[in-house]
Amino acid sequence: MDMLENDAQLSTPVFHPTRYKAAQREQWNKVAAGWRRWWRLFEQGAQPLSQRLVELANLQPGQKVLDVATGVGEPTLTAVHRVGPSGHVTAIDQSAQMLAIAQERAADQGLSQVEFLEMDAEALELPNGSFDAILSRWGLMFLPHLDEALNKMYHLLLPGGRLATAVWDVPPKVPMLSLAMRVARQHLQLPPPPAGAPNPFNLADVAAFEQRLLKAGFVDVQIERLTLTWEFASAEEFISMTRELAAPITALLASHPAERQAAVWTAIGEAVTQYQGTNGRIVLPSTAICVVASRQL
Repeated sequence: MDMLENDAQLSTPVFHPTRYKAAQREQWNKVAAGWRRWWRLFEQGAQPLSQRLVELANLQPGQKVLDVATGVGEPTLTAVHRVGPSGHVTAIDQSAQMLAIAQERAADQGLSQVEFLEMDAEALELPNGSFDAILSRWGLMFLPHLDEALNKMYHLLLPGGRLATAVWDVPPKVPMLSLAMRVARQHLQLPPPPAGAPNPFNLADVAAFEQRLLKAGFVDVQIERLTLTWEFASAEEFISMTRELAAPITALLASHPAERQAAVWTAIGEAVTQYQGTNGRIVLPSTAICVVASRQL
C-alpha cells in the first residue's frame, strides 16, 4: 500500500502518516551507502549551519545535548566538540544505516561522549528535563505530528534550555534541494503533494512555525536566515551526488521504467547548468532558516 491513496468519495489524495514514516525509514536506509560516499562534499556546504546552530543553542562545556534526526552525524559532532569531555550528546535518528555512518565518524575522531540511538523523532522515549539544549538540522519538516513532537521536546529541556533548529526556506531559494524535485515532478507531470504531507519546505512559513513553537510552550523565539553554498566540479557531479543522496527523489522515480528515470536525470542535468560558471563549476547558494526558542525558566 502506498502512503497516499485516493479517497473514493472526495477524489483527493489521502495522507497516511504511519505508512509515510515507514517509507521514510526505508528510503533513508537505502541511500545510506550514497551518504557514506558523499558526506564530505555535502558537509563542505552544510557545516556553517551546524556551527551556527551550536552558537544559537549557546552550548557550554559540560552540557547535555539532544540532536534530533542526526542523519550521518550533524550537528552532533560539532556539538560534541563544543560541550567537551565533561559534556554529552545523545543523537537519534530512525535510520539505523545512517546512524552507523555517524558512529563511524565519531569513532574516527576519537569522540566517546556521544550516544547514538535508533529512535523515532515523534516518540522520544527519554526522561523529561534531561537536556540543556536540543538541536535538529533539517529534520522537523518531515514530522507528520510536529506539534506533539515539539511539546515533548519542550519537556525534555531543563528550564531555560534552548531548542535550535534549521529548516529550509521556500523552494526558489533552495536550488540545492528544490531544482531536482521540481524538474522531476514537471517531467513526470505529477500534481503537487497533498495538503498535510510533510516535505522539505513544510516549515518555510516562519510566522506559522513560530506560532507552533509558542503553542508548545516555547518563549523567546528568534529567527534568522543563513545562506549556504554548495559547489560541484560539474553538472555531472551534482547529478551523481543527488542520485545517491536524495531519498525523496529516489522514491519518486522508483516506480517508473529505467528509461523514464534516465530522461528525468538528463532534464535535471540540463536545468542545473543555469548555475554553471565560466570555469564549468556548479555553484548553488541555498537559504536555510535558523530558529531558536527557549523553555521558560
